[in-house]
Amino acid sequence: MRKAISGICLSMVAVAGCSSDETAAAPAASTPPTASSADAAKLRAALLPAPAGMRISYGPELGAFGSLKSTQQGLAAVRQTKLERPECAGAAQLDAAKPDVAKAPAAVIAFAAERGSITQAVVRLPSASFPAPLPEQCTSYSANVGGSKISYKTRILPMPTKGDQSRAYLTTAADGQKNAQIGSIMIRRGTLIMSMLVVGKDVKPTGLYELADLADQNLGRVPK
Repeated sequence: MRKAISGICLSMVAVAGCSSDETAAAPAASTPPTASSADAAKLRAALLPAPAGMRISYGPELGAFGSLKSTQQGLAAVRQTKLERPECAGAAQLDAAKPDVAKAPAAVIAFAAERGSITQAVVRLPSASFPAPLPEQCTSYSANVGGSKISYKTRILPMPTKGDQSRAYLTTAADGQKNAQIGSIMIRRGTLIMSMLVVGKDVKPTGLYELADLADQNLGRVPK
């Protein structure tokens, strides 16, 4: 399963990196000049505590979204992956290549356990923007990761609306021998956008919805 998850991390996660047993802990805070440290610090209130049976494997890391170590690692990994459909890289996710997103205050944290990982990012954007829905052509495609071909199939989940806008997806990734699943949740509340990725062998929609409830509640606690 580790090989499958490694492939998933490389080709799907451009939002906040991918946690694993090998991920080193990030500094508690980073304060690059492109984001107010005070603004980023406020976003800590939106980060989830470690779920039962999991440990913090990364973060919390604070600062300008595009300059965070986790974001840079995710973007670098995507550049190393050969996608059948290049337009699907980062589809339906926050685009750190856009200047307004890259400069936005952000907070990132990741949790890990033997069964998988959870990565959460919260970004405050200057306007109430929200990533476009996943394009139809990106619901099924393949990628070459380190010489291995991995296929991805994604379905939209009927998650009850959270915040002002929300979406949830469940992707199955397979390399011909093993497979893994990635649950993806996006929530907008005002100018705050929360992105969460849950990676594991068997990710249940009900579990994703519970995490979405908690994340949405935390968004409501972030100081203005």
